[in-house]
Amino acid sequence: MGIDAVVWDIDDTLFDYTAADRAGMRDHLAAEGLLDGHASVEHALARWREVTDAQWARFSAGETDWQGQRRDRVRVFLGEERLSDADADAWFDRYITHYETAWALFPDVLPVLDSLVTSHRHAVLSNSSLLVQDRKLRVLGVRDRFEAILCAAELGVSKPAAEAFHAACEALGLPPHRVAYVGDHPEIDGRGAAEAGLLSVWIDRDGAHSAAGGPPTGPHRIASLAELPALLGADTRFGAPSTFG
Repeated sequence: MGIDAVVWDIDDTLFDYTAADRAGMRDHLAAEGLLDGHASVEHALARWREVTDAQWARFSAGETDWQGQRRDRVRVFLGEERLSDADADAWFDRYITHYETAWALFPDVLPVLDSLVTSHRHAVLSNSSLLVQDRKLRVLGVRDRFEAILCAAELGVSKPAAEAFHAACEALGLPPHRVAYVGDHPEIDGRGAAEAGLLSVWIDRDGAHSAAGGPPTGPHRIASLAELPALLGADTRFGAPSTFG
């Protein structure tokens, strides 16, 4: 296979973004006195995720910038289209305070990084911003595990565009066929990396995407990062062959 490096997605791949976002927003809405405006906590959290996904799609399509998508998430969620930039920023900053208290790596992350430390080089490619993701990796204690961190806000292109994946390969000085990409989204990460010529590995921990529509064509699907070393052919005793193929 000849894979020399692994490029990683961060949110919901290394870092449990969904759990942190839910916990942070729940605590934030309680502190802001906004839960009474929703049928239930679950309804409020589902609405926040819906708005977040929609604004991320606009950012990925180049329809807004990094700060703009944050402000619009607040405006749409609150139903206050005329909310000033300053007030939207302040609201989002208060949410971030709650969100950061819930930051955590998935349990399988450190074991697999330790397992691959001598056999593979490592980098990060994220559809976020360098300011956010560099700090996140430092707080989580794994920043020094990665040679390079590339993010859409600075690159000017986002996954699933092949240019984003190729930029990560160029940062490592390797051709795409010598690089694996690991991410949690079947299309943005999985299909995108495969079509860009990388060894694409889709981490599908809860099976939610596959249950909804089946796996995309191209990426290898794994349920735990413990399966990754065997898939890469790494010289390690960690992990087991994938049962998904």
